[in-house]
Amino acid sequence: MTIKPSTSIFQLAVIVSALGFFVDTYDLLLFAIIRKPSLAALGLNPADILSKGELLISVQMIGMVIGGIIFGILGDKKGRLKVLFGSIVLYSIANIANGMVTNLNQYIVLRFIAGIGLAGELGAGITLVSELLPKEKRSMAAGLIAGFGLFGVVAASIISKMVDWRTCYYIGGVLGLILLLMRIQVQESGIFKNVQESTTLSKGNFLMFFNNWKRFAKYMQCILIGLPVWYIIGILITFSDQFSKAMGISGVEPGTAIMYLYMAIAAGDFSVGWLSQRLRSRKKTLFIFYSIAIIFTILYFLQTGGSPAWFYFICVGLGYGAGLNVVYITSSVEQFGTNLRASAGISIPNMVRGTLPLMILLFKFTRSFFNNYFVGGWVTGLIIFAIGITAAWFLEETYGKELEFTEV
Repeated sequence: MTIKPSTSIFQLAVIVSALGFFVDTYDLLLFAIIRKPSLAALGLNPADILSKGELLISVQMIGMVIGGIIFGILGDKKGRLKVLFGSIVLYSIANIANGMVTNLNQYIVLRFIAGIGLAGELGAGITLVSELLPKEKRSMAAGLIAGFGLFGVVAASIISKMVDWRTCYYIGGVLGLILLLMRIQVQESGIFKNVQESTTLSKGNFLMFFNNWKRFAKYMQCILIGLPVWYIIGILITFSDQFSKAMGISGVEPGTAIMYLYMAIAAGDFSVGWLSQRLRSRKKTLFIFYSIAIIFTILYFLQTGGSPAWFYFICVGLGYGAGLNVVYITSSVEQFGTNLRASAGISIPNMVRGTLPLMILLFKFTRSFFNNYFVGGWVTGLIIFAIGITAAWFLEETYGKELEFTEV
């Protein structure tokens, strides 16, 4: 029997997914915000703080790639809801443990475990909600989840100025555990339940992304279109103190830059959901927000000797453009059949996040090749945006696509 989807974007599944993503983003970017004080407290000198900070971010992102694959498979085999809350449990416990570290090696291991836990929440939430809601309201619901959820970064930035870095981790862990109390009344996707009854259909088989050329191409395109978002977050903003120094701007703090960026990403996410519905197109919306991101990336690198206030204003513009992340995640969910949808929806955003270590390596190469931190940054961006735009150009339009189909 087919279970009809709810027609309200304010149903409990959307609210829980939004709150879950709030806690998710709180932890995801918390390390970037408290990178300096936490590493300094562990006895690292300023030079090591930069290099070990890059290492820890890379380890966390690798954990997210692995977690994305694991939780994606489980989402198609066991259910979207179980993954949603399993993810919350793991990153909440890891958060609390992060507040107890006494040396760098412990920190590395626990950021890796936290990365695995952080991998499941957003993709599972959007997959669940996309299957529960009618096609006309998917964009708005996804925008609501991502837009509200991203205020978790704002909360992390504010809290980091009020308490020490260990307490920041404890707060994140407790928030996640409290959220679990809301899981009782959330319903599983009816579309998933219908497919779960099949004994012949292959469910959550990650290798299916690689045994069919058309499916593999779609999977890679969905990953590549998201690269510019994490170039902005993971390079331009995370290392904004280094870029501002190269630009002759003093007083820029990465934590503040991240807060402004994510406030704007939240606004961008809400706007993307609304615009995608109005234009009735994922691709048109994607290219509009690519354009915004490119304009502010250019402005970012045109700064020389400016003020922190102008720098933060550009961070706001970058964040608004980076709101395109809702489009690529929603489109990724819609591209694939029910028996692979969670695998795609959960693994793809984490594969995008997981490319950050590769982008950092590219950035290290370009800044070494040109012997210039500043030039290395914009050359890296030129390459990343070119890749993303090319992939988006050939991606299938999925607005209004019916989701009751399977992959064979």
